[in-house]
Amino acid sequence: MRHGVRLAVDVGSVRVGVARSDPDGLLATPVETVQRTSGDDGTATIVAHARDLGATEVVVGLPRSLDGKQRAAADRARSYAQILAAHLHPIPVRLVDERFSTTSAHHQMREAGRRGRSQRAVVDQVAAVIVLQHALDIERSTGRAPGSIVTAGG
Repeated sequence: MRHGVRLAVDVGSVRVGVARSDPDGLLATPVETVQRTSGDDGTATIVAHARDLGATEVVVGLPRSLDGKQRAAADRARSYAQILAAHLHPIPVRLVDERFSTTSAHHQMREAGRRGRSQRAVVDQVAAVIVLQHALDIERSTGRAPGSIVTAGG
């Protein structure tokens, strides 16, 4: 297992969830939900978190449909990852399959007794935690970095 703090991002059209790992890559924890607006996509906040935490890698969740095809949400995540890659260089940015992270996050929050509007503020953070924990578990079980590397140009 590689050593170092990893940051994870769950990209939504309105909000972006952010999570981090401990330096040993054992546990993912929530950091923040970043609001997106027409004038601010939140990337500056994520770059600041990566720099402040000394992140060695940033993982971006790539939503895929059940049939494995890439839809609009996946295009949005891929574009966001490319922007992050340009701003974070030389910190690597990776895309990792996150097919069920938001659904799982909603389920976990319902199980914990959070319903409706109270979920909105943190569901993206929980989804980012799920994405990052999945990535950490993949690396621990395979010995390889998860997902695929993203470059600023594509």
